[in-house]
Amino acid sequence: MDVVYVFYKKLVTPPFYLLRIEDILATFGAFLAVLIAIEIYTNITLYLTENVIHVRLVVATALMAVARKAIVLDYKSVPAEYVFATAALALCFGIAYWLAAKQAD
Repeated sequence: MDVVYVFYKKLVTPPFYLLRIEDILATFGAFLAVLIAIEIYTNITLYLTENVIHVRLVVATALMAVARKAIVLDYKSVPAEYVFATAALALCFGIAYWLAAKQAD
């Protein structure tokens, strides 16, 4: 519902029925936020049912959150250090996920 609401609000504001790149990114960001919320719900459900923290799922959720931030980030308005820090965070979570997957195999 959140994604539909954001999409609707972007369509009915002037200019009508036209989406700018910023509008598309806002809609996509809302969609990714919903996916992250579903992943967090899955994490909580698995923890409550099995009483074990699934490291790969938690790291995958964090990686998706960082990827969402990198996708919707306005690179014209943030300093280069912020971009490099986001890239380093994505790299670290990617390595952590790879190590957790390798450990599970």
